[in-house]
Parts: sequence; C-alpha cells; structure tokens
Amino acid sequence: MHKILLVLQLFAAVVGFIYIFRLRNSYWKWFSIYLIFIFIQESFWTLNTYSLDSINIKYYAFIGIPIQYLFLFWLYAYKSLNNRKLFYIFSFIYLSTYLPIELYFEKINLVYSINLTAGTILLTFLVVLEFIKQIKNDNILEFTKNKMFYINVGVILFYIGTYPYFAFYDVLSKEPYIEIWNAYYLYFLVSNYVIYLLFTASFIWGKHHLK
Repeated sequence: MHKILLVLQLFAAVVGFIYIFRLRNSYWKWFSIYLIFIFIQESFWTLNTYSLDSINIKYYAFIGIPIQYLFLFWLYAYKSLNNRKLFYIFSFIYLSTYLPIELYFEKINLVYSINLTAGTILLTFLVVLEFIKQIKNDNILEFTKNKMFYINVGVILFYIGTYPYFAFYDVLSKEPYIEIWNAYYLYFLVSNYVIYLLFTASFIWGKHHLK
C-alpha cells in the first residue's frame, strides 16, 4: 500500500517539477518545491524505517509534520487569503504547543497528539475561510480552474478527515474499537492517495496566478 502512495507522491512531485519553470515568477513554485520535498522525505524514511525507527518518530514529530502545517498556513493565510498577520499568529500558536510539552512531559506521543490537535484546528479555520472566499463571487462557477479548490478538498479529506485516526490512535487500535480502527485505516490510505491526486490536478487544471 505504501508503495502506491510513493508512486502518487512521485507523480505529484514530477508534475510539480515540470510546472516549476513556468511558475518561477509565482509563489506557486514553492508548492512544487513542497511536493518534491514530501516525496524525498517519504522515500528516505520508507527505505530506512527499520534501522532508524526512533529517529523517524522524532523527525516527523518535530520536523516533518510541522513543515507541512507551517507551509499550509503560509499558503492559505499569507498567500491565498492575503492575511500576513493571521499567518504569523497561527504559526506562533502552533509552534508554541511544542515548548511546554517538551519541557514538562518529554513524551513524544503527547507532543504529537497536542501538536496535531492545534495544527488541525487552525487548518480547519483556514479551510473555512478559503471556502468562504471562493463562494463570495462568480468565480465559484469556474471552480475547476481554481487551484486552491483542489488543494482545499485534499486538505479536508486528509488533514482534517484523518484527525480522529491519529488523535485517538492508541484507543482505537485496541478492543473493542479495532473495527473502527480498521475502517479509519482504510480511509487514511484512500485519502492519502486522493490528496496527492488532487494536488497533481491543481497543476494540470488549475489556473496559476503569476504573482
């Protein structure tokens, strides 16, 4: 299953790389770079999962996951919504969730859970603002040309949709909730595939604003 995900991530990264040249004067070039980074990251840890397992967990908790949330905050708040103050406030709130947990508890699973909750709540707020922005004018009639439409749907399906799976992972993975865990795991896989297909579609069908 993970090999399928890597193939889709590679496909998204390749398409992003192809478009990066025509987007070199646009902030969308950073979305291309983001997808390339994600593929390199996932490829590395897939090949080194067993030999570097403890480092893998800490990397995702303190580097891999935060980079994804901070990039999406930047893309939504700073660029799409054109609200720099919101970006800085959300980034500060998100990053501040690390400090007290790391100092007082030093438990990686607790760090991950609280950080994930904060990031998802903030991202959900940005998703709602983005949809409001999209439906406020007649551009909604041409939503298939809206690059952020594809990204927004992907973020809803994966980052927001899989939140219960990660937040309550330890509880759901045990009896009597194992069937719920199995269903959510299937959803996690499918939504993971879909988000990269949608990211790829945003390049192919979305209109790129060169600014």
